[in-house]
Amino acid sequence: MAGVNPTAGSALILGNALPIKQAAAGNYLDFTSAGVAGWAQQFLPELYEAEVERYGDRTISGFLQMVGAEMPMTSDQVIWSEQGRLHIHYSSVSISDASANQVTFPTGHAIKVGQTLVIKGKATGRTSIVKGYVSAFVDGSPNIAVVLPYGAASLDTAYDDTDTADVFVFGSEFKKGSSAVTTAAQPQFVSLTNKPIILRDYYEINGSDASQIGWVEVTGESGQSGYLWYVKAEGDTRSRFEDYMEMALVEAEKAVVDVDAGTSGNQNSAAYAADIHGSEGLFAAITSRGHVTAGIAGSSATDDLESFDYILKKLDKEGAIEENMLFNNREVSLAIDDMLAAQNSYGSGGTSYGVFNNSADMALNLGFSGFRRGSYDFYKTDWKYLNDATTRGLVGGVRGVLVPAGTSTVYDKVLGKNIKRPFLHVRYRASEADNRRMKTWVTGSVGGAATSGDDMMQVHYLSERCLVVQGANNFMLLN
Repeated sequence: MAGVNPTAGSALILGNALPIKQAAAGNYLDFTSAGVAGWAQQFLPELYEAEVERYGDRTISGFLQMVGAEMPMTSDQVIWSEQGRLHIHYSSVSISDASANQVTFPTGHAIKVGQTLVIKGKATGRTSIVKGYVSAFVDGSPNIAVVLPYGAASLDTAYDDTDTADVFVFGSEFKKGSSAVTTAAQPQFVSLTNKPIILRDYYEINGSDASQIGWVEVTGESGQSGYLWYVKAEGDTRSRFEDYMEMALVEAEKAVVDVDAGTSGNQNSAAYAADIHGSEGLFAAITSRGHVTAGIAGSSATDDLESFDYILKKLDKEGAIEENMLFNNREVSLAIDDMLAAQNSYGSGGTSYGVFNNSADMALNLGFSGFRRGSYDFYKTDWKYLNDATTRGLVGGVRGVLVPAGTSTVYDKVLGKNIKRPFLHVRYRASEADNRRMKTWVTGSVGGAATSGDDMMQVHYLSERCLVVQGANNFMLLN
């Protein structure tokens, strides 16, 4: 820097940069404002061109690609039907008059005269199992059945009036020469629906900033590497939007139409009143139609094998899908490792040694990626979304999700036939004219675009999609 007579406050600005490396009064770096050695410092500081990846891979997407599929649709609504239970059962029916053997069933029930029932009371101290025969219905009261117990004179030997009980039909019995059954049991099914939501984002840079070249060596989340200019910011915006495409389908919920249903002061939710209707995401679907576990002692997979067996019992009651995937946060993942290690008698304290023929002198592997319990296989993996400090790792509330592997068969009302679909899949709007899975377009007059007189480059992002969770009764949320 010999021959230069610097003046305080004349720090280099890019507008005064020279086209060649030449010392001049207007193109030096002023170190005095940085609070360091000032002009007593003889040499320029070392400049790192490479961007420091302090957070590693920052994206959290990938969950839906692992467990589901993406399929186009042309409508603004998707409707599907799911089969109901095959066998007739009712929970919490009322023992309306035990001495008269009267049991009250809900309106629209499928109980018929001649059927045989298994009844189990739910009141403390009155949980006996009684088997009975439906002999008649009370005149004028089609919901009140007379159930004659096989092993007692009346139901009051086991239950009190107004007790509740669980009931299922296990068969029927008729006398010789009896008349034909005239009441048919109609099959039950559930019709479900979801609607896509439109996601949008936007990136902008003006022409002046685009002309200021400042190269940064980066490694992007999509695997790209090299030197980027202002496109680095556009790449971050794109990566963030791709994450939103997945996060929205995980977290979305439908706006409530009637917040205070059944009351005189009923009203719609604020979002619905603003014509924002939402969509049913993964967590919302499992909460409303699946299973949610919380705490310990038979309701969580994070404590011991007995607690984990609670999940198996739930699966037995539902579809009994043999292969299931567990996507957990770090807490649950380590707890399951500890639970499984405690079952292994090899090594000191049940420690499992690593990948080198279980040699204690080699690498130690304390993690498990899969295991079998009962008749079920479980594959465990960490879900970054639940650990990241800027997503669910910030607020908590969900510790893991159990997702069944394979496909389910449902009736598609549009196609008019049964089809096989993954339990979890994404539907996006698309037609021959437009594909809205992930749209990107550039407007403005900078960066090759010439669509307007605006001195800027504008990058637009759009997607329209929804999540379909079929057979949600096979899913489980760990919270």
